Amino acid sequence: MFGISPIGWVHTLGSLPAIPAAVYMFARYGRIAPRSRAGAVYFVSMVIGAVSVFLVAHQPVSYGIAVATLIFLLAGYGVGKFWKASGAANYVETILLTLTTFLLMVPTVTETLRRVPDGQPFVTDLKSPLLLGFQASLVVMLIVGLSIQLIYLRKKGKAAAL
Repeated sequence: MFGISPIGWVHTLGSLPAIPAAVYMFARYGRIAPRSRAGAVYFVSMVIGAVSVFLVAHQPVSYGIAVATLIFLLAGYGVGKFWKASGAANYVETILLTLTTFLLMVPTVTETLRRVPDGQPFVTDLKSPLLLGFQASLVVMLIVGLSIQLIYLRKKGKAAAL
């Protein structure tokens, strides 16, 4: 089904829980909250997805996305342990983990459009205007969403200082 191999299904189903976990955390906390239960689900799912890319990817860019995702993910989850006393930790953590969500969604949207509906996908060419439009929308959502998150953190920090 959808031309996905058995290891491809492991990759897809292993990384899939990261999407609802991210949506939940953005709605509940305004950002990826690494020290929450949803944050633990997100971390495990992202690691499964990023590591299994090396077994299923056909495009060289996929390896770069996987490596960047792992670096941002590990750094984002680790920054709070090393910079506890610094106010910058929340900003760095938010930026890094929001980037991991973006790096999750770009290939998710691309592969979904290239495989659905089964046998007659919406997109057959990586330069398709539909695909490029979706990818551009993800970039806009990243810029707007990250801006909102940083403004919120700044206001929250100022309120705590008072």
